[in-house]
Amino acid sequence: MGRRRLRIAGTVQGVGFRPYLHRLALSLSLTGTAGNDDEGVWCEIQGRRADLDEFEARVAVEAPPLARVDSVLSADVAAVEGERDFLLAPSTPGSDTVTGTVPPDVAACPACLAEVADPGGRRYRYAFTCCTDCGPRYTVVRSLPYDRERTSMAAFELCEACEAEYRDPADRRHHAQAVCCADCGPALSLESVSGEPFAGDPISEAAALLREGRIVAVKGLGGYQLACRADDSAAVARLRRRKHREEKPFALLVASIAAASELVQLDDLAERALTGPEAPIVLAPRRESAAVAVEVAPDTRLLGVMLPATPMHTLLAAETGLTLVCTSGNRSDEPIVTDDARVSDELGDIADAALRHNRLIERRADDSVGHVVHGGFQLLRRARGYAPGTVRLDRDGPAVLAVGAELKSTVCLALGADAHMSVHLGDLEHPAALGAFETAVADMLALTRATPELLVHDLHPEYLSTKFAASADLAPRLGVQHHHAHLASCLTDAGFRGPAIGVMFDGMGWGPDGTLWGGEILVGDAGGYERSAHLRPVHMPGGTAAIRQPWRMALAHLHEAFGTDLPPIPALSGREADVVQVLDQCRPSQSILTTSMGRLFDTVAALCGIAGTTTYEGQAAIRLEQAAGPDVRRYPVEISANTPTVIEFSPLVEAVTADLLAGRQPSVISSALHRWVADVAVASAQHAREMSGLATVALSGGVFQNRRLMQLLVPDLEQAGFEVLRHRQVPPNDGGIALGQAAVGRATLSGRG
Repeated sequence: MGRRRLRIAGTVQGVGFRPYLHRLALSLSLTGTAGNDDEGVWCEIQGRRADLDEFEARVAVEAPPLARVDSVLSADVAAVEGERDFLLAPSTPGSDTVTGTVPPDVAACPACLAEVADPGGRRYRYAFTCCTDCGPRYTVVRSLPYDRERTSMAAFELCEACEAEYRDPADRRHHAQAVCCADCGPALSLESVSGEPFAGDPISEAAALLREGRIVAVKGLGGYQLACRADDSAAVARLRRRKHREEKPFALLVASIAAASELVQLDDLAERALTGPEAPIVLAPRRESAAVAVEVAPDTRLLGVMLPATPMHTLLAAETGLTLVCTSGNRSDEPIVTDDARVSDELGDIADAALRHNRLIERRADDSVGHVVHGGFQLLRRARGYAPGTVRLDRDGPAVLAVGAELKSTVCLALGADAHMSVHLGDLEHPAALGAFETAVADMLALTRATPELLVHDLHPEYLSTKFAASADLAPRLGVQHHHAHLASCLTDAGFRGPAIGVMFDGMGWGPDGTLWGGEILVGDAGGYERSAHLRPVHMPGGTAAIRQPWRMALAHLHEAFGTDLPPIPALSGREADVVQVLDQCRPSQSILTTSMGRLFDTVAALCGIAGTTTYEGQAAIRLEQAAGPDVRRYPVEISANTPTVIEFSPLVEAVTADLLAGRQPSVISSALHRWVADVAVASAQHAREMSGLATVALSGGVFQNRRLMQLLVPDLEQAGFEVLRHRQVPPNDGGIALGQAAVGRATLSGRG
C-alpha cells in the first residue's frame, strides 16, 4: 500500500478533469483527494502500488476530450490513516503566479442538445444547457482557479435538481461550473434596442422578425452578433448600409452539417472543423445552387459557414428554418459589443430588436475563422473556441509579454512552458479597438498574476501597440522586426527547434533600414536572422493611401518598369490627371519604399481592372485570387546575385502589361501571377539553401492566407526537397505576430543569461 501526490498541468480546469479523476480512482479502488489551484490540478491517491501505477499511467491517456495534459509529476507521500473515499477538495487560490490556463468556450455537446430537443426533459428548449463537456468558460470566468463562485454564474444560485447533478460524481454535470436550468439559470428576453420587451417566447418572436427580413442583435457567448436572413438581398444590403461594411464578406449560420453542405463544398477536414467543439466559421467553395444573396460575399466564390455554438443559436436556426447572416455586433472596425447597457447606443441604428440574456459577459470573444488548404485546417482568426488556449513552448522560461502588431491584434504572454494567446482583438486603428487591446493586456496580467521580465513590440514607430509599449511601465522593452516575428511565430507554432529558411510575404512591416518590408526571405530562428533575399523596393506613392487605392501601386510599378513612358493600360484610363502627381510622389523625398508582396498583388489586381480601390484589407488580393483560371502560363523569374539577393519585379510587370495589351483575360494573368510567386519563393529558398545548408522552409505572413498560392507552393517546395512548416495553431497573418515576438523575447533573455 502507498500514497502518491500528482501535479497535473495543462488545460485541466473547466473540462471535467476532477470528476474524471474521481471516476478513475473509484474504478481502481483508490481513495484520496483532488482539487484545483493556481497551477492546475493536484490529487493524492492511496491504495495498492500496482493500482497507483495504473492510475498514473492512465491519467493523461484517458483524459476528458476537452483536456490537454502537458505534464504529470508524481511523488510518494505519507499515507493517511482511516481514509475511506475519494473526495474533491475546495479550490485553493493564492499563489504569486497562475500557471493554470483558462479553457476556451466550446460548442454545445450532442448530449446537451438532445436534452434541449426532448419535450419530456426539464431542459427542453433551455438556451443555456451545458455540462462539463461543453458551454462557456473564458467568457464567464472572473479569476482562477476556475470555480463557479469566480464566474458570472455566481449570480445564479443552483436549484435543488441542478445542485444534485453538480454534487453527483456519476453525473456528467459533476462540478460543471455553468450548470443551470430554467428554474435557476439565466433567461432570454427579446426587446427593442431601446429596451421595450416583446411579448411571447423570445426565440419564436426573434425568428419571426428574422423571417420578415428584420435585423436582430443576438447576445452570444462572447458578445453581440447581428443576424438577418441570408437569402434576402434587401435585408443584407440594409445590414451593410447600417453597419458601414461595404463589401467585406459576412458569415453564415446554418442549423446542421447537411444545411452547410447545401451551401458549400465540404471535405472531411472542413466537416471535422465545423462539427468540432471549437465550432469556427469555415470558408469553403460556394455551390452554384446556394440560396444566398450575392450581397453576402460579393468578392469571392467562398462562403463562411458555421454551426450553432450554443443551444440558443441551435433553437434560433431551427425556428427560422433559414440560413442566417451572423456577423459581429458592432460597426465596422469597432470591437464587438458585450455590455447590455451599450446596445442602444452602439447597435440602436443597426438592429431592429435585441435577443439578450441576463448573464454577464466577462470577456469578449469574436467567432474564429479558418479554412482547409492543402490537407490542413488553417486558422485565419483565432478567437472563440480556440483562445485563450495556449501554444506549448519547447521549454520553461521567464515571463515575456508581447503586444503584437497593428492589424488583427492579439497579445501573448509566455509564462512557464506555455504561450497564453489572447482572442482576436481587431485592428488598432480605431480608438475603441485600442481600448479593448489595453483591457486585454491588463486582463491577461491580472488573470495570471504574472510580472513580465520583458515587454516586446513591433519596430513600427506609428503602431499603437508600439506606442502603448513605450508608455507602459511594465518591464524593459524590446523592439522586434515584423518579419523576424513572423518567422519565430511559424517555428514556434510548428514546434520546430533550430534555424530555418523563412518565406515571409505580407502587406508591410517596418524594416530596420526605414523601408516597409513585405517580400522577404530570411534565414534564422527566434534568436536572430539574416535577410537572404527580398523584392526590389518600389515607391509607395501617397503612403498608406496606396493600400486603399491600388491604382497608385500600379503606377509606381509601371514607372519602375517603363520609366515615364507608361503603356496605355485600359484599367488605368481616366487616371491621366493623377499620373503626374503619383510619379512626382515616386521620389525619395516624397514617398517611402516598400518590398511588399501584398502590394504587388494589389498592383496586378489594379492593372487587370479587378480592384482600383478597396474598402477592406486584402480585398484586391482576394478578388485577384478568385479570378484565377487554370495554371497554364508562367512569367519570367529574375533574381540578382546581390547580397541579399534581389527579386526583380519588372519582368513580371512587363509580362503582365504585354498580356493585357494582347487582350488576355484577367483569369490567365491572375493564375500566372500566382505561379510566379510560387516560382520566386522556390528559387529564393533554393538559393538560401545553397548558402546556409538548411532544408526547412517556414511560410508566414498574410499572403499565405491565399489558398491558390498554397496549393501551388507547398507541393513545389516539397518536390524541391524542402520540409515545409505551416501555421496550425495561430494564423499566418498578423494575428500570429505576438507569438513570434514572445519567442524572440525569450531567446533574447536566454542569450543575455
